[in-house]
Amino acid sequence: MLRAPVGGQRLDILEWLRDPVAHFPVQRHGDLVEDGVSPEALAAKLGVSRAVARTHLDLLTGVGLLRAKRVRRRTFYSRDEYRIAEVGHFFEKGW
Repeated sequence: MLRAPVGGQRLDILEWLRDPVAHFPVQRHGDLVEDGVSPEALAAKLGVSRAVARTHLDLLTGVGLLRAKRVRRRTFYSRDEYRIAEVGHFFEKGW
């Protein structure tokens, strides 16, 4: 899932969302830290369409590595640090 050719983009998303202020411009709607990053901002940074970005975001949200937050009619994405640590712990144990 994360090591497939497009998995590099998913790893980039996880890395960028670790410090969204350093990697994304201020958003018109939603706070980068409090709310998360918009799919449009992620698509622009990846250089892909919103549909492709949304596919990555849906997958990462589906496995619990990202959280989606609705603000008005928009969805913003941020890392689920607890879940990421939990998954990392499984790999450390040789899973």
